[in-house]
Amino acid sequence: MLIKEACLENYTLLSRAISCGANRIELCDNLSCGGTTVSKGVMAESLKYAHEKKVPVTVLIRPRGGDFVYNDAEIKIMESDIFTAQSLGADTIAIGALDSNGGLDFEAMENLAQAAFGMQLELHMAFDSLDFEEQKKAIDWAVSSGFDRILTHGGPLEVPIGETVPHLKELISYADHRIEILPGGGITFENCEQIAEELGVKSVHGTKIVNIMHD
Repeated sequence: MLIKEACLENYTLLSRAISCGANRIELCDNLSCGGTTVSKGVMAESLKYAHEKKVPVTVLIRPRGGDFVYNDAEIKIMESDIFTAQSLGADTIAIGALDSNGGLDFEAMENLAQAAFGMQLELHMAFDSLDFEEQKKAIDWAVSSGFDRILTHGGPLEVPIGETVPHLKELISYADHRIEILPGGGITFENCEQIAEELGVKSVHGTKIVNIMHD
């Protein structure tokens, strides 16, 4: 069965998304800026509801919009949010931090991953800001650091998913079953089955991955 991970803003559409077939949730806020971490209250209620429905939840850990280069205070904020997610029973956290040279910030990522002990780990779309050589380094590091998956559009979000499929195939080939490549961005309830089949993946991600607007 295809895992349809619905990226949801806040708590509002959670019940509708699950009833429409979302079988995994990524929980975030402020999608207009690419997503940030929800409040503790939203996190608690969302996890309680989703787990009652036997649906796992990924919590986005991101303190602000903008770039993914974070200072020490921001890393501490993210660590605190990870501890909160852990204490509330989140299944997975999605994290990503870059350095000022255009690569993954390995030190920051190691600190965040260590804070997430017991939860699954996902490298989020900060990955798409890297060039292919840096992406390959990031994949290798994520594998060696125990990450479960990498969320990627395969290119800039403004590029249609159909045009990024070739690069997604390159990433999947390089990962070589060592880690899951989770495609997202522009994948909807209308095209998800086709894209999953073309890429040979078992999970897809999107804000419109299920049709929550139908009557």
